[in-house]
Amino acid sequence: MLIKKILIGVDDSPFAEHAAKYGFDIAHSFKAKVGLVHIVEPLFFPPANSMDPLSGPTTTGVDEVEIMNVQNDASENLIERFIKKFAGDLQVTHFNEMGNTADGIISCSKDFNADLIVIGTHSRSGIDRLLMGNVAEHVVRHAEVPVLVVPMKEADGQ
Repeated sequence: MLIKKILIGVDDSPFAEHAAKYGFDIAHSFKAKVGLVHIVEPLFFPPANSMDPLSGPTTTGVDEVEIMNVQNDASENLIERFIKKFAGDLQVTHFNEMGNTADGIISCSKDFNADLIVIGTHSRSGIDRLLMGNVAEHVVRHAEVPVLVVPMKEADGQ
């Protein structure tokens, strides 16, 4: 098996950092190129000056473009932090995407032509899993390349 490109999904959590370390360790072993992907799920805001049937007209007072710019800057900073911490001399490409996290990771793996996807997870069960969904499960089920899911117990990350 030859691994030339590894896509690593990251966010600002200890679970993602734990998985990124695994992904970069593998990349160093294979001298593989790394793709880092951070997906920002858009926030929902009611349209400005919309009519709330219970309380009347509403305004958010929030500039959506400004929020997108702040989210993009935070995403860039996050990716730079991972590159500085783990990349060393590896070639790193990065993707900042907006949308559904699992679908974004799968799409970026195709765009990057990844041989392996690395993502972190922690154990969720019951209502938390139902409400939050499971990005790792969706990626494993729909990816066209192998997926390494790196587990981490919450107590380990704190």
